[in-house]
Amino acid sequence: MLQTIGQILPASAARYGDKLALVSGDRTFTYNELEQLSNRFANALQDLGVKQGDRVTIYGQNCWEWEIAYHAIAKLSAVLNPINVMLTPEEVAFVVEDCGASALIASHEKGMAVLEAAGDMPLDNVILFGGDAPKGAHGFEDLLAKGADSFDPVLVPTESLSTIGYTSGTTGHPKGAMQSHRAVLLNLALTANMHVKTAADTVVTALPCPHVYANVVINGALLTGMTLVLLARFEEKETLDAIQKYKATIFDGVPTMYMYLLNSPELAKHDVSSLTRCTVGGQTMPVAKMEEVEEKFGCPLLELWGMTELAGAATTNSFYGENRHGSIGLPFPGTFARIVDVEDANKDLGTDEIGELMIKGPLVMQGYYGNDAGTKAAIEPDGWMHTGDVAKMDEDGYIYIVDRRKDMILTAGFNVYPAELERVIAAHPDVALVAVGGQPDEIKGEIAKAYIVLREGKKGDADSIIAHCREHMAAYKVPKRVQFVDDLPKTSTGKVMRRELKTLDPDEER
Repeated sequence: MLQTIGQILPASAARYGDKLALVSGDRTFTYNELEQLSNRFANALQDLGVKQGDRVTIYGQNCWEWEIAYHAIAKLSAVLNPINVMLTPEEVAFVVEDCGASALIASHEKGMAVLEAAGDMPLDNVILFGGDAPKGAHGFEDLLAKGADSFDPVLVPTESLSTIGYTSGTTGHPKGAMQSHRAVLLNLALTANMHVKTAADTVVTALPCPHVYANVVINGALLTGMTLVLLARFEEKETLDAIQKYKATIFDGVPTMYMYLLNSPELAKHDVSSLTRCTVGGQTMPVAKMEEVEEKFGCPLLELWGMTELAGAATTNSFYGENRHGSIGLPFPGTFARIVDVEDANKDLGTDEIGELMIKGPLVMQGYYGNDAGTKAAIEPDGWMHTGDVAKMDEDGYIYIVDRRKDMILTAGFNVYPAELERVIAAHPDVALVAVGGQPDEIKGEIAKAYIVLREGKKGDADSIIAHCREHMAAYKVPKRVQFVDDLPKTSTGKVMRRELKTLDPDEER
């Protein structure tokens, strides 16, 4: 295994040379070209004073410049701080100040908004790509043109801090999960092995670069010599065009991406027969939809699971092993999982008993940056990490996510898990996409409400939805309200934000 992230491109360039490495918009790059461009940018950053251990924030939409910046920072053994493109300037300011970033590399649009609201952010350098840099900032292309073509990656011990990845911050401020070079590289290698990724593959993805799922997909492709087709954002026709044009063998996405593709009339117009496997993660996906994906795409759909705190994936169904739909698969080699009582982490639960999923092993983060209390709450003294996911494990060790602890609905004393309802409702023939959220109720405390996006050409029938639920689940779990909507609130990765579902409610329900 390599020692640092900064060695990925040099190693792959030496091995794959002029093989097509990256397609981004109308630009294409070989492995040699990526190596040279990242060397130039690493030299330019070094000339600006960026050095080993400095934190550098990357903020922008998927593009080739984002990838060049990432690998240049890694070559310096500076600390990578990739942040969500949906963050507001105020949120960016918090992250930059929290991790003590000395430089910000951003798209022109995002960077200008930050500069206007910068205040006293402790930034020595701001670098913008995709437009002219204002006074006090540097232009990405200008720096790229000045840098020398060769650069020897700065090597540090593989357990050194490589990345600070901030959590979504659903409550309070986000926390910066610290990952070593070893954890990131090990995640890439193990995922590649479980999914049998090789230089013969071409992958299409629209996952946002800052996300750990995307990091595993993108850097896993570059590590193994694949051709990576990086889309700026997810759009059904553009995605299908890319799969067909480049004869992709792999597509990686979150459940909503697959559901939109299934609901798109474009799917029948495109040839996706080149696909040999797809992966899905980020949220649980209803089995009925997974089966439909496999039928329409003609290849296995492998569910995986991971967290920012684990540098990416930690469990998966394997390409050659048994693929159990509804399960996030088995833990990676060297990674351990257990199900514990939600009130007592020292109490292990038995087969098929529902509790909190805990993880231990080399993928577990070093802790939250500058947040000892948060680290102590997340990681037990013996190294076991709380995931916050409610799950169960079958007799063969396959893990099944029930839901997030924080999303559980308590109705009349019963625990109702939105993901369970979503799996059932998604099997209704009229449903393209569904999310379930809790609503206050004077009698029961909370009730479940389903928000449904219908398939093309279907008309909403709430009674039919509720009747379908009654047929497949206990009465107390059946949603008490159904609302048909045009779309659902989502994160930059396409994950549904349950906490924002209430914004779709009519005024009289708020």
